[in-house]
Amino acid sequence: MESVVKHPKDRRTVLMTAGAAAIVAAAGPVAAQSADISGTVTFAGGAVIPEGQLEIYLEDPAIQDIARRRAANTRVVSDGGSKAIEFSLSPPANPTGSPTLQIVARLERADGWLIARGSARYGAGSPVHVTLSTVMY
Repeated sequence: MESVVKHPKDRRTVLMTAGAAAIVAAAGPVAAQSADISGTVTFAGGAVIPEGQLEIYLEDPAIQDIARRRAANTRVVSDGGSKAIEFSLSPPANPTGSPTLQIVARLERADGWLIARGSARYGAGSPVHVTLSTVMY
């Protein structure tokens, strides 16, 4: 009779251990992800970044739906006196891991005219460096 009582306890212990291991395995990749996507924006030729509003975002050009193409974004004000501006983006809730992911930076004047644009391929876990180039109209 003792072995019959002992068996359910062993089964319950095994099931609880398996459940805990499944939770740890599922949470493992999330815990290993970096909290932020970080990088630096500079201007071509090492010039000072002009005054304006800098919009920086994560984009996957392989996605045809324009509304879903941008995954994360931030805005930074350039005072016209810096040669480099650091940024940080919160990663998307469900990163795709697509090889075409890129960080895009757009510099606009106060009136909304695009001054410069740049992009760089995004690799998870490594800082990104984007160089802005003047936009020609």
